[in-house]
Amino acid sequence: MKVRILGCSGGIGGRHLRTTSLLVDHDVLIDCGTGVAELSIAELAQIDHVFLTHSHMDHIACLPLLIDTVGDMRTQPLTVHCLPETAETLHRHVFNWSIWPDFTEIPSAAAPSLRFETLSAGQSSDLAGGRRITAMPVNHAVPAVGYQMDSGNGSLVFSGDTGPCRPFWDAVNAIPNLRALLIETAFSNRERQLAESSRHLCPSMLLEELRHLQSRPEIFITHLKPGQIELTMGEIERSVAEYQPRMLQNNQIFDL
Repeated sequence: MKVRILGCSGGIGGRHLRTTSLLVDHDVLIDCGTGVAELSIAELAQIDHVFLTHSHMDHIACLPLLIDTVGDMRTQPLTVHCLPETAETLHRHVFNWSIWPDFTEIPSAAAPSLRFETLSAGQSSDLAGGRRITAMPVNHAVPAVGYQMDSGNGSLVFSGDTGPCRPFWDAVNAIPNLRALLIETAFSNRERQLAESSRHLCPSMLLEELRHLQSRPEIFITHLKPGQIELTMGEIERSVAEYQPRMLQNNQIFDL
């Protein structure tokens, strides 16, 4: 299993700032933020599955454009895996014929371009090639999950957006082959109150959370806000130095 980072920023601003999306091998996306624009049309046409962490714009921005771009090139519907609440939000507010056509009815309800498959935290999806993707509990302002990507040889965990969440760490600690942890830190310490109210993390909160971690995978920081990257990473490097965290980078590749 190969995981390529298409976007990992908390905002936009030039080619190096793309919002969240991870490409798993050639056919799976974890989230569908603006990082998806890095892919060619031929690459977009190969995507069969999209696993969404939650419904916020920076994680779903390119989903309507993805299905519109390649829908006529596909023989099977694109499957979007997500919480029931996420599917309902997308139906109500995006694929509603006002913001975007409802591709669950195009070209027909019997043979749509898009279909939703709902999941819950703890549920696994087995894909071709012995790959398994498991939804993980997190704590965010809207219903959300993280994901474990397991090749059988190794696992990578992506937190998605989350504030403090002990069940997340219990799930992480139960993974015997964990190699890498991608965890968000959206705000600097001076905005801890905002992080708490929006259910994100700041460096001081990250330290509190990492104390629950029982293994020592490689740790990468994602979802940094543009304009605060150096400030926040500096605080992270000082406060959680023992965990040797690094900033996640666009086009970084993990082989599992």
